Amino acid sequence: MDSVTHLLNHFTLSAGVFYTGNICGLHDFPQDEQRGHLHLIRSGNLQVIGVHTFDFSILEPTLLFLPRPDKHRLLADEQAGADVVCGTVQFGGGGINPISESLPDVVLIELRCLPGVDALLDMMFEEAFADRCGRQAVMDRLCEILIIRLLRYAIAQGQTQGGTLAGLADSRLRRVLEAIHDAPGQDWSLESMAAQAGMSRARFASRFREVIGETPAEYLASWRVMSAQRLLKKGHQLKRIATEVGYGSTSALARAFTRKLGCSPSEWLRKESRQPHDQNSSTVVPHAANVGVMNT
Repeated sequence: MDSVTHLLNHFTLSAGVFYTGNICGLHDFPQDEQRGHLHLIRSGNLQVIGVHTFDFSILEPTLLFLPRPDKHRLLADEQAGADVVCGTVQFGGGGINPISESLPDVVLIELRCLPGVDALLDMMFEEAFADRCGRQAVMDRLCEILIIRLLRYAIAQGQTQGGTLAGLADSRLRRVLEAIHDAPGQDWSLESMAAQAGMSRARFASRFREVIGETPAEYLASWRVMSAQRLLKKGHQLKRIATEVGYGSTSALARAFTRKLGCSPSEWLRKESRQPHDQNSSTVVPHAANVGVMNT
C-alpha cells in the first residue's frame, strides 16, 4: 500500500468546492481552524494578501493550498480577472491532524508540475456551468483528487517539513510508521521499532528525530492518544480503547490523555460534544510543521 493511501485509511479526505469561475477585484476569506483552503488559479494574475504576515503574487496557473489558513485576501485585476476554483479541505474530523501539519503553511505548486490536472480543471468548469444532477458532488470529488495529487507530489519531491509525511517519504522510517499506525496497541519498544526499520537503536533514534522532529516514544504516545480520540468519538468503551491503543488500564490511558491534552478522556469527549461542528477541537498530533512555502 502506498503512503498516501495508508494515511487516508486513517484520516478520511473530504473536500468541498464553493466557487468555480472568474473573480475580479478583492475577495476576503476567513480564518478556518477546521479546514484547509484550496485556491486553484487556472488563468490570470492574482495577488495573495495577508497569508501568515506576507503577501505574494501568482503569475501563472498555480495550485495554492493553505493547510491552516489565516484570514486572507485574493486580489485580481478589475477588468481581466482570474479563473479560479476555490474549496475547503478536511482530513478526518477536521482541525489538527498529521497530514496537514506535515505541510508548510503555504503550498504553491505550478500546475505544469501536476500531470493530468488540466483534464480535472476542464471537468470542474464544465460541471460548474451545467445544470446537471450531482453537480456539486462531482466537483467535490474532483477537488479531492487534486489534493491527493498534491500529497503525492509533496512526498515524491521530499518537500514536506517534518512530521508524518516526511517520515513516510523515508524508506526505512516508513516501515515503522505504517506498523505503528496499523497496530498502536502493540508493545512497541525502541528495540522493536529499530528492528522494523532495519537499523541500530542509536541510528534509528537519531534518524527518526532528524526527519520527523520528535522522538519515537513521543510519536508513539501521540498516535496512541489520537487513535483513542477517534475511538471515543465512535462510542467505544474506555476499557476497550485502552487495550486497543496499547495501555494496560483506563487509568494509564487517562494519564496519557492528561499529559498530551491537559484533560481526561471523559473531559475531552464532553468538550468535543459541546463544540459546534465548525469549531476546532483539542487534538494531539505527532509533530507540528514549520512555516514555509513549497515552491517548484
